[in-house]
Amino acid sequence: MTLAVTLGGATAPQGTDVSVTVTDMRSTKGQVLACLTMRPDAFPNCEKDPAARKLTVPAASGLNLHFGAVPQGRYAVSLIHDENGNGKLDTRLIIPREGYGFSRDAPVRMGPPKFAQAAFDVGPEPVHLAIRMRYLL
Repeated sequence: MTLAVTLGGATAPQGTDVSVTVTDMRSTKGQVLACLTMRPDAFPNCEKDPAARKLTVPAASGLNLHFGAVPQGRYAVSLIHDENGNGKLDTRLIIPREGYGFSRDAPVRMGPPKFAQAAFDVGPEPVHLAIRMRYLL
């Protein structure tokens, strides 16, 4: 089953389409929380960026996320597989109990990656990323 989700709005903004295919999800329980930001200080959770594109969608195999048209620039994406649907990444002794993923498959070492490790450029051509969901517990 393939599920596509698109951000809606009254008028389509000018820019370049950005989409993500989520791979390696261990289940279809819960939801996926996605965040696209161009602000390094707001990565990975986007709370400090009112202009961030955020999606919350039901978990599914073959999940495709569409952030819509965004202005050209440098962005990073973070994902959480919120299996229990509580709207956050659950941890046990700071170790994530749920899945997570980042653009450019940015490495996780003693905490989430820096923006620069996950950042990619959006130019005039549509951008499609594949992000692998990872699980530690």
